[in-house]
Amino acid sequence: MDGFRTAYVYVRDVYAGILCETDEGYSFAYDTEYLAMNGAAAVSLTLPITKETYTSKTLFPFFDGLIPEGWLLDAVSRNWKIDIRDHFGLLLVACRDTIGAVSIREERV
Repeated sequence: MDGFRTAYVYVRDVYAGILCETDEGYSFAYDTEYLAMNGAAAVSLTLPITKETYTSKTLFPFFDGLIPEGWLLDAVSRNWKIDIRDHFGLLLVACRDTIGAVSIREERV
């Protein structure tokens, strides 16, 4: 999968799943250990907890909604030299420390 990127998704700083670029678009899957946790929370209402892998031709709206807008988007794009149309790249650099419970990381910690 050379050229494709991966994002590690955390809920309240607990590893919850993996978001990937694919030939067909994007996929998101919950981690099996996370699924087994007592009280595991869904990433969003649109991505309820399941063992099945979610797929989409476009970036899932929930993750797209985490990306900054307006002047902050311009600043992120300029500082990291990422095209504003590269939503996955923006997600990786700008959504490590979000306001909500979900955060995105380039590496699993």
